[in-house]
Amino acid sequence: MWPGCSKRRWVINNETPLSTPSLHDEIVGRIRDMIFAGEFIGGQRVPEKLLCQQLSVSRTPLREALKVLAAEGLLTLLPNRGARVARMTADDVDEMFPVMGVLEGLAGEIACNRITDDQIDEIRALHYQMAAHHKRKELAPYFKLNQQIHGKIFAATGNGTLGSIYDSLTGRIRLARYRANFSYERWDQAMAEHEEILEALSDRDGPRLASVLKRHLENTCETVKEVIRAMDDENVQAKGAAGP
Repeated sequence: MWPGCSKRRWVINNETPLSTPSLHDEIVGRIRDMIFAGEFIGGQRVPEKLLCQQLSVSRTPLREALKVLAAEGLLTLLPNRGARVARMTADDVDEMFPVMGVLEGLAGEIACNRITDDQIDEIRALHYQMAAHHKRKELAPYFKLNQQIHGKIFAATGNGTLGSIYDSLTGRIRLARYRANFSYERWDQAMAEHEEILEALSDRDGPRLASVLKRHLENTCETVKEVIRAMDDENVQAKGAAGP
C-alpha cells in the first residue's frame, strides 16, 4: 500500500467542521488534499451530498470550491451533473513534465542570479522541516513544504510572466508529483535531490541548479507513470471483482 493512499474510496477522514472566516479556502484545500491522497479516483463523480454532510456546508459554497479545483485541472465540471475527478494518463504526464522541466530549469538559473540571503535562509528552513516529515514518513505535510520550496524558487526570479505560466500548470503537475511519492523508493530519491537543490541554490550555481531541477522532474515523471499504471490495474481488478 502506498503512503497516503486509502483502500476505501470516497471516505473523508477529517470530519472537523470548517470555520467560517476562510470557509471557501478551507473547502478547496480539504477536497484538494483528498484528491492528492487518492481518496477520490480519477473519473469518478464527486459525491456532493456526502461532502456537504461531512464538511457541514451547503451545496453553494461546495460548488464554488469545485469550480476552483476545476480551474486547477483537478476536476472536470459536467453540465448540470456535478463534477468528476480528472483522470490523468501516462500521455498527459509525458506532455506536461517536459514543459515544466524547461520552466523549472529556467527559474533555477534566474533565481541564482537574483535570490537574496534571506530568501535562501527561508528555503533552507523549509527544507529542514520537510526533511523531518520525510524521516517520519508524513507525506501530506512533507509535500506542502516541498511545493512551497518550488514556489519560492520561482518567486525568487522576480519574473511575473514566468510565475504566471508556472501557476497555470502547477495544479495537475502537483497532483502527479504527490502521487510519485506513493513510491517510498522515489520519495527517498526525491529527498536526496532536494539536498542537491538546496546546495546549488546556496552556492548560487545557476547551471547546476537548472540541471538538478530538470533531473528531479524527469525522475518524478517516470515514477508517476508507474503509479498511474498500477492504479489503473487496481481499478480494473476492483471492477472485475465487483462483477457486471
